[in-house]
Amino acid sequence: MSCIRFSTRAQREQLSATVPVMLTPAEAASQHPAPVMTESKIRRLRLLGADPNPRIRETVAGSCHAPADLLATLAEDADAGVRAGLARNESAPLDILRRLAVDDSETVRGWLALNPSTPAEALPGLASDPSETVRGLVGWRFGHILA
Repeated sequence: MSCIRFSTRAQREQLSATVPVMLTPAEAASQHPAPVMTESKIRRLRLLGADPNPRIRETVAGSCHAPADLLATLAEDADAGVRAGLARNESAPLDILRRLAVDDSETVRGWLALNPSTPAEALPGLASDPSETVRGLVGWRFGHILA
């Protein structure tokens, strides 16, 4: 006797009829809109961007709502974790991402290699980076190892 049970055609049709409707990403986004970005929220981001705790500044650096001038300041932050947060930010201005491509920190350059918003002109430098890790991440991102 088999422990596998087979559903009848009627049962399969009934199961298919109860499958929830899948929404497209646009439909899902329209049902769950992001909160409106207000001036008070921007002021809070500016305050948090100057916080003494580098983890808080790192979070601000990754925010898609942070103003460009604040991101430019965070790109010069002494803490590599803050700059890495900025390197992960897909909304960061391209000139800032270009500058991060020559950052002293391997971690920053590694995150930049994975960021889909990294400017195309920065990729050859990352692909020939002194760090094997950064070169490997560029290769992984594009599905092959670049020479």
